[in-house]
Amino acid sequence: MSERDAVFHGSSGYLSPSPRPVVTIGNFDGVHRGHQALVARVVERARQSGCPSCVYTFDPSPVEVLSPDRRGPRIQTMAERVELLLRLGIDHVVIEKFDLAFAAHDADWFAREVLTRRLGASAVVVGADFRFGRGRQGTVQELPRLLAVDVEPFGQVCADDTPVSSSRVRALVASGSVEMAAKLLGRPHRVVGQVVHGDGRGRKIGFPTANLLPETELLPALGVYAAKVWIEGVPRPAVVNLGVRPTFGRGGVSLEAHLLGWSGEIYGHRVSVDFVARIRSEEKFPTVDALIERIGVDASLAAELLQG
Repeated sequence: MSERDAVFHGSSGYLSPSPRPVVTIGNFDGVHRGHQALVARVVERARQSGCPSCVYTFDPSPVEVLSPDRRGPRIQTMAERVELLLRLGIDHVVIEKFDLAFAAHDADWFAREVLTRRLGASAVVVGADFRFGRGRQGTVQELPRLLAVDVEPFGQVCADDTPVSSSRVRALVASGSVEMAAKLLGRPHRVVGQVVHGDGRGRKIGFPTANLLPETELLPALGVYAAKVWIEGVPRPAVVNLGVRPTFGRGGVSLEAHLLGWSGEIYGHRVSVDFVARIRSEEKFPTVDALIERIGVDASLAAELLQG
């Protein structure tokens, strides 16, 4: 099945007659280790019962619509989220448009109309703290009565005795703790975007860089990082500077990647940057020569960190 056949925009567009999927519900931003464990259980149950597995998610997320002041940056684009879910074995992803009209429906309507009539769920696996319906009035404990199918509450996954969550991932990435964030995600935090023309200053000082226009909302703290830049499916080691380049006078935030041992032309390409480790915070150097010397050190450190 192609991705086009696996993704449905709106529950009203789901397959009819329903194949009676095992359904899980949530935002799944980041598809972190907690999400991965939940998805693995859904896939397992679906295979045991001979039914497809289905993730039901929202775009935009409920918090973006109902509490925009509490909205954090998205960890990944929706396209990345879907790609990861399908790679984990999910058969169908249903993306529901969330707006104020949808939010006004009560818990009974959601269970009856969406889960039963539209999706035809044969079983539901959700986090033990899952809430649904207007004002988040519905609870996991009520679902079996409303659905008349088996509902399995799924426990939290912890790291360092603290639950793995999207908000925790966001906080770690935003502080520059990309290595700890990778432990929660099960992979490095990724920023995707298109390579655009910069001012050419890196090339002039002997360290040509690819300047990225990020599509990803969640960026690490300003600083220098060891990273892998994926170009046409191939990872290239790199040292990445995310900052305002204070040595040359402050400007807007830029993301520049110096690819180690590679000098191909990638202007216009869409690439992915995996942030592996933070080397240092951004600094203002007294001279350009001092900056050049430090970039050389950064490149050597990045090469060591990325070995293997």
